[in-house]
Amino acid sequence: MLHTKRTLPILALFGAFALMTAAPAFAQNAAPAPAAAAPADSSAAAAPAPAPADTSSTDATPTHVGGAHAGHLGPWEMFIDAEPLVKVVMVGLVIASFFSWTILILKIFEFSSMNRVTNRFLETFRGAKSIADMGKIAEAEEFAGNPLADMAAAASAEVELSRQAGLHVAGDHRDTTIMRAQAAVSAVQASLSRRLSGGMQFLATVGSTGPFIGLFGTVYGIMHSFIGIANSNTTNLAVVAPGIAEALLATGLGLFAAIPSVVFYNYFQSLITSYGSRTEGFVAELMNAISRQLDKGA
Repeated sequence: MLHTKRTLPILALFGAFALMTAAPAFAQNAAPAPAAAAPADSSAAAAPAPAPADTSSTDATPTHVGGAHAGHLGPWEMFIDAEPLVKVVMVGLVIASFFSWTILILKIFEFSSMNRVTNRFLETFRGAKSIADMGKIAEAEEFAGNPLADMAAAASAEVELSRQAGLHVAGDHRDTTIMRAQAAVSAVQASLSRRLSGGMQFLATVGSTGPFIGLFGTVYGIMHSFIGIANSNTTNLAVVAPGIAEALLATGLGLFAAIPSVVFYNYFQSLITSYGSRTEGFVAELMNAISRQLDKGA
């Protein structure tokens, strides 16, 4: 019994030693399973990743802007590349500007010639000795078409017609004769007003509506440009600038047509007013000359 108690601790120690020496062997036998899976993992890692799409060619290609005239955009190129509605606005403004400048040139020559002939007529008219002389001077070829000459011719013709009709033009009937002569002059004045105001309505219309017509083309063009920005999904100024420049060209043409029209409309209005005052003074001078001649019996 005592022998058995002594041998039990020895056997326990021997068993623990045996277990400690057997543990590395079990670990070495279990290692091959993970090792077998390693080739699969390494093969998966070795598989090449999909190559990214080559965007260098896309990035290197420059964006073509400005339509067919990229890089050298001028007024004519902007007109060619503009939208159809904007083109219609531009063409209309150019036509209006052409007619405006035509009217301006014709009016300048008309007023210059009219004032020059009027000065010569007044110098000759003031030397007339009778109503018949007034008529002859007024109907002279060199004064044909002059407003003051037409007034003098109408007044003298009315007096002569009254004489030929057997009416008394002097004495108690002098005032009646002067009234008829003045009525004839008033008819010439009415035609003169229509003549001098010819083309002025067109200048006023172009001057007042030209900027707004150009602005309409600009608004439409800019609106179309912003629609293009939304469709192209870009805010690049090089893409946006051509459309906006085309739109602004419409406003520039509107101002080009309107500014000269407004300036010369005001200038011609002052000339018309000045010449109107001159005709009023001449009518008074003409009536006085006829009254003197009637009193003299000429």
